Amino acid sequence: MRQPIPLRVFQGPAEVDRERDTSRPIMLVGFQNQGNLGLGYLAAVLRRNGYSVRVVDIEQEPEEILRIAQEINPLLIGFSLIFQFFIDRYAVLLYLLRVQGFDCHFTMGGHFPSLSYQQTLELVPELDSVVRFEGEATIVELADAISTGKDWRNIHGIAYRGDGEVILTPARALVEDLDQLPYPDRDYKPQTVLGRSIMPILASRGCARTCSFCSIHTFYRAAPGRIVRTRKPAEVVREMRMLYEDQGITVFLFQDDDFPLFGNVWKKWAREFVAELHRSGLAGKVIWKINCRADAVDRDLFIAMRDAGLYLVYMGLESGSEEGLETLHKQITVEQNIRAVNLLKSIGLMFEYGFMLLDPSSTFESVRENLNFLRTILVDGCLPVTFCRMLPYDGTPIKDELVRTGRLRGDVCSPDYDFLDPRLEDFYQGLTDVVNITGWIHGLGAVTIQLTWAWHEVAVMERLFPALPGMSKYQKTLRRLTKRSNDLLLRVTEDLSYVFSDGRENPWDPAKVEKSRKRFLEDLVSERDAFVYRHENILLDALQKPAAPLLIGEPARLAVSA
Repeated sequence: MRQPIPLRVFQGPAEVDRERDTSRPIMLVGFQNQGNLGLGYLAAVLRRNGYSVRVVDIEQEPEEILRIAQEINPLLIGFSLIFQFFIDRYAVLLYLLRVQGFDCHFTMGGHFPSLSYQQTLELVPELDSVVRFEGEATIVELADAISTGKDWRNIHGIAYRGDGEVILTPARALVEDLDQLPYPDRDYKPQTVLGRSIMPILASRGCARTCSFCSIHTFYRAAPGRIVRTRKPAEVVREMRMLYEDQGITVFLFQDDDFPLFGNVWKKWAREFVAELHRSGLAGKVIWKINCRADAVDRDLFIAMRDAGLYLVYMGLESGSEEGLETLHKQITVEQNIRAVNLLKSIGLMFEYGFMLLDPSSTFESVRENLNFLRTILVDGCLPVTFCRMLPYDGTPIKDELVRTGRLRGDVCSPDYDFLDPRLEDFYQGLTDVVNITGWIHGLGAVTIQLTWAWHEVAVMERLFPALPGMSKYQKTLRRLTKRSNDLLLRVTEDLSYVFSDGRENPWDPAKVEKSRKRFLEDLVSERDAFVYRHENILLDALQKPAAPLLIGEPARLAVSA
């Protein structure tokens, strides 16, 4: 068993005079699914400083990543790791690169390395350094030092090994003015929905909330500077306009941890953003999705945002139990969650949600409260049931509490915990065995994923395509399929809770449940494909119309009618 590396804080100069040699490229490696804006910003800043950059998807075969590295001979390879569950995958890749003779500087950044830098350096001995927190300035300074043969160990915002201990340099402040950053590079083909191109974008960085299960707020609070920073609304719209005109992007997914909406200052920001969309002529031509909390859902504001293109709202509802919400430190009530859902439905906005059926405070009673909550918000078949088991990420208050109480178990890649009632572990395993959660809720082919995507298509059809005959009937069919799926999944889950709490006989045969699951998928695919094929010509004709160039100050009424 490895011994922890001692920690020493390095106190060095804040800045050094810099030269640079940009003759060798920088290689950045990370997940590119749906676009990695973190890597995009790093690449853009490096390129602005004269470096060529190659961004590589970690999901490629290791041999292909090795081939790319051999081809470009990088000065530095930066690895982006957000979630700790993949650190073994990165460790294997770094080991392979070292074995193949790569002796360039390896560094790693992201949430987990920033907060658990000692553990990261222990688990990945091939690393030379860890870049902590926001890395735009640090990665450039690191590249400059390495390219000119200067000592990089006094750079702020890093951790590294030295003389048998981990040395931590002073934390670099968070980027104060996000508008000073270049637009992120997007070296990937955009995803599409019904032929419409999708692109991620950011309006802000940071999160003011303090949910106990989330490492995002601890990430931003551990570095100097303002926790939440917003871009100017006009700058966000300018970037959207550029992507619309240059690449034909019409669907924007805001990846902000918490879109600026809560409180008077951020409501003002949101209204200015809406006004900019109308002034630019983008309203009516593009649609966009946000992430927010239920207590930020305001009727008048969300109607205004809807009319400017908002079509989808993701909310981390997390629990339908007051005790669960308290454990997760959501600082919200079940009633507020239900109110937000009903409000969004009433104004015609689609929503998606995050939900934890089980958390460290769970009881069988809270599980059933959660199931009843899901029945309440999904009674009309508007969306499929989804849920998960809370996982204790490194850097979260809830993980620290589990350590303190001796309930944490597992390892870095598979962290877990003991329930207060051990029967809940048997229940969760029994549920997995009977329902096949991977096939029903998680995984690309899961019922929940496929139903959600079908509803997503509907929202896009209604906003970006001409009116389709029979849409109302199709939506009724989708609601019927969704409701049938929900009813079965919730009934099975509730019945199994009583099997393990009260010793009742299990009425569900896994084979029959699986047969029902497959039938739901077959029915869904059949109905969805029939509807899309029936309107294929209308959809294709709409896609063949080029994105119209926008005029500054184009009237919003023309944009809406376009």
